[in-house]
Amino acid sequence: MLSFNELLASYTSWHIGGPAKQSYRPKDNKELSNFLQLLPLDEPLFWLGLGSNVLIRDAGFDGTVIHTHKMLSDLRMISQSSAGLGLYVAAGVPCAKIARFAAKHGVVGAEFFAGIPGTMGGALAMNAGAFGSETWDHVTAVEVIDRQGQIRKRSPAEYKISYRSAIGPEQEWFLGAELNFVLGDQQQAKLRIKELLQRRNATQPIGLLSCGSVFRNPEGKYAAELIEASKLKGKRIGNAEVSTKHSNFIINLGGATARDVENLILEIKDRVSKDHAIELIPEVKFIGDL
Repeated sequence: MLSFNELLASYTSWHIGGPAKQSYRPKDNKELSNFLQLLPLDEPLFWLGLGSNVLIRDAGFDGTVIHTHKMLSDLRMISQSSAGLGLYVAAGVPCAKIARFAAKHGVVGAEFFAGIPGTMGGALAMNAGAFGSETWDHVTAVEVIDRQGQIRKRSPAEYKISYRSAIGPEQEWFLGAELNFVLGDQQQAKLRIKELLQRRNATQPIGLLSCGSVFRNPEGKYAAELIEASKLKGKRIGNAEVSTKHSNFIINLGGATARDVENLILEIKDRVSKDHAIELIPEVKFIGDL
């Protein structure tokens, strides 16, 4: 399904974002492949899941947005043995759903996905992690699509994986992944998910409009501690505010613009650099022109 000039704010967790020139919602991989084959090769593309790690600027995106959430939603077992369970997870599946599905089928190791506020596609693209675990620790293969609509399978060996980064062939996007987890106690996994969510709720501003963590943690440091040490908790620009609960979160208090948020990010970077001689690197992706 193709639509034009649709505002993207309602598809992001910050509830911020201008219009896209066109938005496309594929019903399956084949339809998506056919669509890409018809697109001009120079058409800008942006893939949007739950919108939890992006700041879409107020002017919007002059290109095509491909929505994966609720569209590319396949989640199933593909193998089971005494050694573990193999899952196929499509790009549009919310990470929290992966954690619940794995626990239901009696495996352990997927609980950390409950703390990632995005979809499988985004988790693969940035090697998302929580509670000491990372996405690519469990990837055995990925399914990708290129600008010409060609679909292929790749191995983890074809990617350079590091903290909050997964670098592979250019002009390819993730359609899904095969993940592997070890068998374990179903109730233990469910309790672990509950414990992790309780810890997250106690330390993060859950229920407010944010994108999750704004900055990567510098090596050996925590971004939140540096921001707090610079006395930026509660700092506001317009209706964007550094969370008073967790200073690596920026909250849309209502009606904040992308410019408000971006200016606040820039001020945080500048202050931390001056105070601590550390350059904070944003996790959030900036989409569109200023």
